[in-house]
Amino acid sequence: MNSYSNTKDTYELLDSGGQEKLERFGKYILRRPAAQAVWKKTLDESIWANCYASFDRKSGKRWHGKNILPESFTIEIDEITFKLSGTDFGHLGIFPEQRELWGWIRESIQKTKVKRKEISVLNLFAYSGGSTLAALKAGAKVCHVDASRGMMSWAKENVVLNNLSDAPVRFIVDDVIKFMKREKKRGNSYDAIILDPPTFGRGAQGEVYKIENDIIPTLDLVNELLSKDPLFVLFSCHTPGFSPSVLENLLIEVQKDASGKIEKGEMFLRGNESVYPLPNGTWARWIDNR
Repeated sequence: MNSYSNTKDTYELLDSGGQEKLERFGKYILRRPAAQAVWKKTLDESIWANCYASFDRKSGKRWHGKNILPESFTIEIDEITFKLSGTDFGHLGIFPEQRELWGWIRESIQKTKVKRKEISVLNLFAYSGGSTLAALKAGAKVCHVDASRGMMSWAKENVVLNNLSDAPVRFIVDDVIKFMKREKKRGNSYDAIILDPPTFGRGAQGEVYKIENDIIPTLDLVNELLSKDPLFVLFSCHTPGFSPSVLENLLIEVQKDASGKIEKGEMFLRGNESVYPLPNGTWARWIDNR
């Protein structure tokens, strides 16, 4: 792998194009699909072909060369350590396009911690816990909710990797909507709520989640679970057609009676200045500005 001089233990987008992306996770160079990368590749095909492993949806969603990779390995992004492993869906247990949001979560909570003794965060559809880790490192207490037991175990490993075993975090394996309804009945509330709902998903008991049908009930419950002195709602999404303006409109609808402001944008995979930023999802956030 002598084509790359930067071996820092982190993430970098090396190139994209031809509906593919070439990424570096620590010392491992991986080639994966990227439907939105419809432009031409910058790097020569010989460099792409020299990757450690690639994932190809066309051949039955298979990894090629995965045997060269360790069963699991770790990288560090902005002082957060993640366990990575190649999954059957071509994922690795991390969505690095969210790194700017993790930084924003951490900064927002740290600023508020100066004024408050305790900040509670609810992380929904929490996956392997990037946002949970950012919030814990900022000093918040977190309720981490996901329907997948496998991803819950992964998130717990990430907490240990970051020396946060004693941090105030609850791990809940449950259908998100069912959990929020129970929290509402219990009278619980949260100062900040983070959600990254799937386009389609199944709950812990086989419940079906379809974003086009379920996002408004989800956001209504999010609004009802906010504390009397809330900080923010951060809503990110990878569903085609859910542009930043769509997310903004949804937040306006559920937060119409609240003071504050709404910001929006795209998530990007990034490399050095010569590499096209690769759009990979959208976000919008409501921020209390009192």
